[in-house]
Amino acid sequence: MWFFWILLIVIVLWGVKAATGQDNRGKSNPKSALDILKERYARGEIDQEEFEQKKRDLT
Repeated sequence: MWFFWILLIVIVLWGVKAATGQDNRGKSNPKSALDILKERYARGEIDQEEFEQKKRDLT
């Protein structure tokens, strides 16, 4: 009987964690501002002149 309650608690905790989206993957190495800037340039959101200016501002 105690196994049932332990299993039930584990399932509920797992469900809550899955529903709230708490996940440790990817949080250990966040992107730097320069990485984000490079991605924006690669997607075409900013032009080369703006990229160079913002890059100078960051360094």
